Amino acid sequence: MFRLSLLTFLSALLVWSPLGAKTIDVGATYTHKHPAQAIASANNGDVIILHKGTYVVKNLLINKSIILKGENQPVLDAQMKDFGITITASKVTVDGITIKNSARASMTDYAGIQAIKASHLTLKNNILINTYFGLHLAGIDSSLIENNTLTGNAPDDARSGNGIHLWQCNAISIRKNKISGHRDGIYFEFARFCHISQNISEKNFRYGLHFMFSDNDIYTNNIFRNNGTGVAVMYTKGIRMTGNIFADNWGSSAYGILLKDIGDSYITGNTFINNTVGIFMEGSSRINVTGNSFQNNGWALKLLANCAQDTFIRNKFNGNTFDVSTNGTVTLNYFKHNYWDKYTGYDLNRDGIGDIPYRPVSLYATIIEQMPYAVMLLRSFAVDLLDKAEKNIPSLTPDQLKDDSPLMKSPVQ
Repeated sequence: MFRLSLLTFLSALLVWSPLGAKTIDVGATYTHKHPAQAIASANNGDVIILHKGTYVVKNLLINKSIILKGENQPVLDAQMKDFGITITASKVTVDGITIKNSARASMTDYAGIQAIKASHLTLKNNILINTYFGLHLAGIDSSLIENNTLTGNAPDDARSGNGIHLWQCNAISIRKNKISGHRDGIYFEFARFCHISQNISEKNFRYGLHFMFSDNDIYTNNIFRNNGTGVAVMYTKGIRMTGNIFADNWGSSAYGILLKDIGDSYITGNTFINNTVGIFMEGSSRINVTGNSFQNNGWALKLLANCAQDTFIRNKFNGNTFDVSTNGTVTLNYFKHNYWDKYTGYDLNRDGIGDIPYRPVSLYATIIEQMPYAVMLLRSFAVDLLDKAEKNIPSLTPDQLKDDSPLMKSPVQ
């Protein structure tokens, strides 16, 4: 068994490091003064060491399976004229380089690094500053994007691209990156079987994360905070979002997560704190929302009437102005064993479950859904009286939207 494993390892090593591979140094005191010269003389499997300094580039083309590694964070400056780097070969690594000042245009997606129709790429430990798009991948498979810092400097979203942009990609691992100042921090379209973990996406103009038509992706332990409108998930199925933080997304149309036409997905163990709306759901079905914490949001949940077969179990609702709002009178979704800080029921048998149901949709929330200007009556005595009367004799709020077994104590999360 050991001999077989050793042979497998050696075979893989030969694939990635061909016999005769060499190291090429680039810098002011070396034979090659520019990375383009080194790439021209390199063969597949060679390692190019780019030493400290600033190198002016105009779309540096990497069309061979090489490793381009920076020593003491060298700088590639595109001078606002073109792409920084374009990768067209598989098995390429770009490690430890600062790329800055890509061109900007409305018809071309200029980027610090663009990669086209390749696989097994590694982009790590890079710093991208003042690029239109940061990393732009199209037709890429089985690749790693790790520990990069992407900082956009555009004044508004119209003059900014996305930080990490994937188009028709598969099996991409995106982890431990920091993205800010872009249109969308992370953008996916037709990107499937990707794993996004431990990233921080904040202070982006539009979404911290935005993906469409991108099935079977996993998002774990990321932080999406203080973005223009939070996170948007559209026209997608088979998503798992676990252990993420969605925070400080405030504005007239700001959400922790916007779910539109999503199916067969899991949202588990996340924290939604200080958002205008924690989760906004439209046309979404068979979503399992379990073990999440909703704290100090305007609305914890906005659940439109065209959502069906969604389940909400063992979530914690604490300090939200409104727990749940909907625009219909009939609900086809299921609430059970959630903790609601506004619940005033009792537990006579002391089993930890309230003896009377909790109806999280208040009359006032229903009125605001139809007449937004009624928000001026927030926290008034008249509103409190109306809500108490409605809870005792429901007439306008959806009678079926209720938690028949609310928790008396907050679950441990």
